[in-house]
Amino acid sequence: MDCRPTDIPPDPLQALARLRRLPRPVLGQALSLPNQAIDRPHRHPWIQLSYAECGVITVDTAGARYLAPPSRAVWIPPGLTHAVQIAPGTRIRSLYIEADALPARACQVVEISPLLRELILAFGGLAVEYDETGAEGRLVRVLLDQLAGASACDLVLPWPRDPRLQPLCRQLAAQPDCPLPLGHFSARLGLGEKTLSRAFLADTGMSFRQWRQRCRLLAALPLLERGERITDVALACGYDSLSAFIAAFRAWLGHTPGEHVRARR
Repeated sequence: MDCRPTDIPPDPLQALARLRRLPRPVLGQALSLPNQAIDRPHRHPWIQLSYAECGVITVDTAGARYLAPPSRAVWIPPGLTHAVQIAPGTRIRSLYIEADALPARACQVVEISPLLRELILAFGGLAVEYDETGAEGRLVRVLLDQLAGASACDLVLPWPRDPRLQPLCRQLAAQPDCPLPLGHFSARLGLGEKTLSRAFLADTGMSFRQWRQRCRLLAALPLLERGERITDVALACGYDSLSAFIAAFRAWLGHTPGEHVRARR
């Protein structure tokens, strides 16, 4: 499979601003605007399904980071400010969808079944102004029906609202192998460890340890996707042993890193 990134026009945000309405209820042809990663914060009045045929997509909002390998996609509701980044070698096959074409959802990562994947890829080959009354329109209706039933999953890293915690979390997200313990960060912030733990739990719904583990596991997915050795991925994401990484990965996703890689192949 050729997974070279799609070429990006000089200023995709300007093209997005000129798009006042969708030509059809769904837009997402292989060479259309949705299939370009816009890494600057922006928003639009449509649902966006940010999906990659291969590679990994990361969507950042003010509240969280969402990550989608090829068996997942990020559902972005209308009006939500977000930025999209892609790992090297990613081929985007995203969709813009009229807001009233699907039930409302919060921003979340959703499962992409094999059938839904094939529908998205088939839709990418249609004309922008596809025939709504014939076979193309029927394909779109099945596509929308499958999207409406797509289940959510927890490939999300919540950002804290507390301004004291935000630089700390950004540092750990950028350096998942950082070995510094909770006590180091609490001392740097002038807080007790229990106070810092309570602040994490209040803002993210996770303890510091749980948040850091989620951060490390999310960082592992792009590395696995591009074929790095599992042992190297474990070390790059801050795990002292391969067995600890495998156990954490299985507890989170229900399968081992090796099974994840084999499934992708």
